[in-house]
Amino acid sequence: TQLIQALCEMEVPICYFSQGGWFYGITRGLNVKNVFLRKAQFRLAEEDWFARALARRLVGGKIRNQRTMLQRNHVEPKTAVLRELKETAERAEAGADLEELLGLEGYAARVYFGEFAGMIKLEEEPSEFQFDFEGRNRRPPRDPVNALLSLAYSVLTKDFTIACYAVGFDPYLGFYHQPRFGRPALALDLMEPFRPLVADSAVLSAINTRMVIPKDFVNTGQAVALTAEGRKAFFRAYELRMDTMVTHPLFDYRVSYRRLLEIQARLLARVLDGEIGEYPVFVTR
Repeated sequence: TQLIQALCEMEVPICYFSQGGWFYGITRGLNVKNVFLRKAQFRLAEEDWFARALARRLVGGKIRNQRTMLQRNHVEPKTAVLRELKETAERAEAGADLEELLGLEGYAARVYFGEFAGMIKLEEEPSEFQFDFEGRNRRPPRDPVNALLSLAYSVLTKDFTIACYAVGFDPYLGFYHQPRFGRPALALDLMEPFRPLVADSAVLSAINTRMVIPKDFVNTGQAVALTAEGRKAFFRAYELRMDTMVTHPLFDYRVSYRRLLEIQARLLARVLDGEIGEYPVFVTR
């Protein structure tokens, strides 16, 4: 109890996950002082024009970052695939409504994950270290790669939920993701462009550097989950990715991805406060 009290006073959140990696709770202090920001958030969440404008930038940024991941990591990225992703991003940014954005995002995801296996390094000879990936599946994940992706997205959701709380947002009211009981919609909004850059990258790093190997997974019915040692190994890969330094295109200085999450949440707050005109989505090259 004394430890929890001390962490709450220092505004250090304590996060809870199920054995399968599902983020289901958080203990935090009273960092909810910015009521004016939440008033603006609730007001603009009812404005369709604002939700559409923000969602277009988030979805377009996510697709562009997926394209960059293939360019950087794929053994031999297909020109047609890169062109499709570029054109889909442009369509998303050009004026799509929320329903159309969902379709474009889903289409881009199918194209991207259709090529995901090409970013996994294979052994020259068949061995126990091979990871097969035939497409995205979840709830439950049915193979090791999808188990890693689901865990990575859960941890990234947690990190963006914390960033939202730190800035003063209500993480459960989003603009692109619609309100649903128990879903941190704003955290999911903000994390869209970072799914490939942080979560997917951490998964690929964990696999390609053999930080996780097939024996780190167990089958439970149709689902595949990580062992305790496997989760520990993946968290090391995830933390290494979060500590990676990148140059922020708006400020032109280097920050870690961990710091970048809060910077992006604060930039959204500046948009809601009227200090800047549009949200500067983070896109890497």
